[in-house]
Amino acid sequence: MSSSHLLSFLFISLLISAIFSDLNADRAALLYLSAAARGRTLLWNTTNSNPCSWRGVTCDTTINRVTELRLPGYGLSGEMPLNSIGNLSELRTLSLRRNSLSGFLPSDLGSCTELRILNLESNNFSGAIPSNFFNLNNLLRVSFSGNRFSGEISDGFNNLTMLKILYLENNNFSGSLPDLKNLSQLNQFNVSFNRLSGSIPSSLGKFLAPSFLGNSLCGPAGSLGPCPTNNPTNQSDKLSSGAIAGIVIGSVIGLFLVLLVLFMLLRICRSEKSFRQVNVSPVRLPENQLLSSHSTIVAENHDIENVVSSRKDTKGIVRGKVCDDRTDGMVFFGESFELFSLEDLLMASAEVLGKGFFGTTYKAYLDRNVEVVVKRLKNVCVSEKEFRRKVEELGAIGHGNLVPVRAYYYGRDEKLIVYDSMPTSLSAVLHGEKVSKEALTWVIRSRIAQGVATGLEYLHSLGPKVTHGNIKSSNILLTEYYDAYVSEFGIAQLISSISNAKMTGYCAPEVTDTRNVSQEADIYSFGTILLELLTGKNPNSVINEEGIDLPKWVKSIVKERWTIQVFDPELIRLQNSEEQMVSLLHLAISCTSHHPERRPPMADITRRIKEMFR
Repeated sequence: MSSSHLLSFLFISLLISAIFSDLNADRAALLYLSAAARGRTLLWNTTNSNPCSWRGVTCDTTINRVTELRLPGYGLSGEMPLNSIGNLSELRTLSLRRNSLSGFLPSDLGSCTELRILNLESNNFSGAIPSNFFNLNNLLRVSFSGNRFSGEISDGFNNLTMLKILYLENNNFSGSLPDLKNLSQLNQFNVSFNRLSGSIPSSLGKFLAPSFLGNSLCGPAGSLGPCPTNNPTNQSDKLSSGAIAGIVIGSVIGLFLVLLVLFMLLRICRSEKSFRQVNVSPVRLPENQLLSSHSTIVAENHDIENVVSSRKDTKGIVRGKVCDDRTDGMVFFGESFELFSLEDLLMASAEVLGKGFFGTTYKAYLDRNVEVVVKRLKNVCVSEKEFRRKVEELGAIGHGNLVPVRAYYYGRDEKLIVYDSMPTSLSAVLHGEKVSKEALTWVIRSRIAQGVATGLEYLHSLGPKVTHGNIKSSNILLTEYYDAYVSEFGIAQLISSISNAKMTGYCAPEVTDTRNVSQEADIYSFGTILLELLTGKNPNSVINEEGIDLPKWVKSIVKERWTIQVFDPELIRLQNSEEQMVSLLHLAISCTSHHPERRPPMADITRRIKEMFR
């Protein structure tokens, strides 16, 4: 072998060694994180020296490095140590949302200079964001919502000039909002439910009022109102130092009493929730079966075991997988859900949420404080093969305003679909006896309308024949902060068509077969949702003695030029947004046109709603 060949061989050997050395360093960093943050990462097959095959880990084969780490909802707890995430220097996506991680963010997070997406929402982090975080100039999306960060929002965010999405809601940030004038590409922003005060900078004035809710902010956003003007020449309004001291002391005492009451209520609520999850009596279902007993579902396990094979998409997400023998035929989607067996579901305490033409909906309380919503379908009219194909298509759909399908079960006598659990629904907050509508301000209702429109627009963008098929307020689920999620999309195509006499008040007049609903029919139903938000009336209730439906009633009132009588009295009281309300009313009327071709497409509807609230 010549010297030149020898040098080439040595160079290639050193290069290969360096590449695998970097991957081994990434593997060591992941193992260090797994040891510190207990959770389902412990299911990693650590005997495999290649971490690229581990769940939630994605590598770039061209550089042989870990580039994505997605562990949402994996039950991770504890603190993120140094020399773990910070050592993954080629990391581009980090998603650890919906875990129980706590403590400070590791100071070496800023070493991940290739990060594009950082999502740490819904954990228990505290303290300030590390200063070197602001050197991550490649970031496109940042989400710290639902943590406990405190202090002021640093002007250092202006260094992230490529930033497009910034979510900081539900933390403890205080002080004023910095002027993020350098973030010219920022198009999604939320700092709601912090402790911020002062005026909204002009650079953030383009965002809607819901982005700033739950603070003491004022300014140009939506209906937040103008900032009060100080009059320095009026000395007579100044308080004495004694009065100020009295106010401060009284405020401190009042705050202490409020916190004490909240602490006691929280303990009571936790006790009641724990009692309910353990001791709720079994719910008697149709056909005299008990959800918490071994019914015919168990007898059908052998019919579906090993039928659905594992498939991975290009992002490494397992779709439609029978995870192991312990799931007893339950088929799960994705990697971000707490796995459970069919027996767990059968033995769980449950309560009925509602009964409809498509089946009965339950909330099941599993062990480990896991709550799920189970749809027990009836009158399924498609074959097993078609059922599985369709539900797996639904399980592959993911969007921030759609409730994902998490799992399903198919048997001869039982067909179940499992969803995430949400605190409430639009129907409950508008028409429930135990809920006051006072919380549903115009800002929140407009936020709900925009969320539903965005979810449906995405659904319709998947293809001209992709529809929801059963849009109604009970299928609009809400978080505790009134974020809207659309549920039960697509299942109408699995169920036998119902007669016209049994159709709900949301159904378009041209619909004769609920299994073949068009996108225009979806838009009619969405327009009815808008009218429900504006009027506060239930479309399934008779509006007057003549049995006129909600869209016709609204149009008759508007035609007589008594538009103000249409709106929910709770909206009129103490509100100052009549112009926006009337604009949304006219949009709802166009959506509920008797002629399908005159209804605007969802993309135009979403655009117009966003323009209304700018």
